[in-house]
Amino acid sequence: SPAQLVPLAMVNKRTKKAGITGKYGVRYGASLRKTVKKMEVSQHATYTCVFCGKDAIKRQATGIWHCKGCKKTVAGGAYTLNTAQAAQVRSTIRRLREGTEV
Repeated sequence: SPAQLVPLAMVNKRTKKAGITGKYGVRYGASLRKTVKKMEVSQHATYTCVFCGKDAIKRQATGIWHCKGCKKTVAGGAYTLNTAQAAQVRSTIRRLREGTEV
């Protein structure tokens, strides 16, 4: 019958804006939930391993990141694998190293 050929409409998501912080409901205020959302999304994400190139690095504990592909454990930020400060230090070290070679 023609009714069977029509695809069903998309089922609504449970949360529109809240995402992973929907578990907190209306508690704690919008600004705090927004900040926590950014942290929780980044800490549960998988990152690309710099050693083996696989998308397999997950957070084990605060600041400890483990690659399931090559079994390496790396120290990083609390919520993200690479922090902005670490990137700044790496670029400064590279700049100083290149300056001494010339």
